[in-house]
Amino acid sequence: MSFQNYSQNGFFDEIISSTGVPRPGCETMVNTINNLPVGNLKKHQVAIENLLKKMGVTFTVYSEKEDIEKIIPFDVVPRLIDSKTWDVQEKGLIQRITALNMFIDDIYHDQKILKDKVIPEHVIMTSPGYLEPCKGFSPPKGIWCHISGIDLIRDKDGEFLVLEDNLRCPSGVSYVLENRKQMKRSFPNIFESYHVRPVHDYPENLLKTLMEISPRNPEDTHIAVLSPGIFNSAYFEHCFLAHNMGISLVTGDDLVVDEGYVKTKTTKGLKTVDVLYRRIDDIFMDPRVFRKDSLLGVPGLMEVVRNGKLALANAPGTGIADDKVVYAYVPKMIKYYLDEEPILKNVPTYLCWEDQDRSFVLENLEQLVVKSANESGGYGMLMGHKSTKEEREKFAQDIKNNPRNFIAQPIINLSTVPTLIGDELKPRHVDLRPYILYGDSIRVLPGGLTRVALKEGSLVVNSSQGGGTKDTWVFDLPEEGKC
Repeated sequence: MSFQNYSQNGFFDEIISSTGVPRPGCETMVNTINNLPVGNLKKHQVAIENLLKKMGVTFTVYSEKEDIEKIIPFDVVPRLIDSKTWDVQEKGLIQRITALNMFIDDIYHDQKILKDKVIPEHVIMTSPGYLEPCKGFSPPKGIWCHISGIDLIRDKDGEFLVLEDNLRCPSGVSYVLENRKQMKRSFPNIFESYHVRPVHDYPENLLKTLMEISPRNPEDTHIAVLSPGIFNSAYFEHCFLAHNMGISLVTGDDLVVDEGYVKTKTTKGLKTVDVLYRRIDDIFMDPRVFRKDSLLGVPGLMEVVRNGKLALANAPGTGIADDKVVYAYVPKMIKYYLDEEPILKNVPTYLCWEDQDRSFVLENLEQLVVKSANESGGYGMLMGHKSTKEEREKFAQDIKNNPRNFIAQPIINLSTVPTLIGDELKPRHVDLRPYILYGDSIRVLPGGLTRVALKEGSLVVNSSQGGGTKDTWVFDLPEEGKC
């Protein structure tokens, strides 16, 4: 098992260059794998997967027949990103999240960006993510998007592009931390030789971020993770983060509004909660304000939030920046609010509500990726080159019926990273989800979650669609060069 017969298949590979040699900084990892005894890499992978299984590192796939709890597939070959390359992406992420936070605040207050016609008003007012009850609301310190996950891809030239913004309840960071822990145990020598930037302090930094928005003094603050419950696909992560931060894990049933505060039920009576890290969508938080049939939230919660006696992370209303149509305008937001050129570019995007774009999309469905504006997890999406005639006809009709709800993008040949498939190393397409924490300062987790499309030729990396994960190493190059 080695790189001897490894082929890029014409894609930009992040480890092996087009000439067949390792990219700068990747030589040590390639040589280490080449020198492993036959079958050794496979043994490491099986051992790590067994450990993850025993620890219950799972996610849930929802289907029409049943909900299936699965172990997320893990690949033992790390993804390498040199620090010089990463530092540029980090600056771009900080710039982007700063502008997005200003945009959300503007939308729920003066709406200057709409009045100046940078974004058409109807795009915002018809978005399911725009919540009228949040108009005029100001979260603590003006911060809306405390925890974000921005999905990045690399194109055929190796350039990083933003694929989408996740500002509601981004998941997956627990896999980053568990993957790293297992890789350090399995390959301690090579890990140390790369001087990989740490990720273990994420729970500590998350806790700091939550403390920084508390309405009370830190020593008096009580923080909890609000989960939909055990049947949620990311329930493992909710438990994992609560445990690692040393805070409570609660569901809506555990909370009540009492004397103007949100309180949690304990064996010693009610205890005031000051900050909720919510892992439920906006519309389920308070049945008196949003969905009346919600059993996940807390009646009266929003009044407590408005009165400044409870901080929510993320703040209610943040979902307006999660809309894939709004995503297309982020470069304009950066220019409008910051007077800067975007460091990170968007993937070229066609807006189906615009007549000219819609005509082009309908005529070229087979060459495009079509996405529903408010779906996630790989759902509500058409991969044109892999679609059937019937699927394209259905999407064409859906676009005609509700053009505001769809965008389209060219099919990007995502970069590849060597991946252990059976007993061989094969190139598989990847994306990257860095996590950004926004409190008194903006903190970016080095690297983030690399998701890998394990099926040959597939560009869909979502775990719900058969994807897996890799550990992502941001490392310092010993000399000039980039991976």
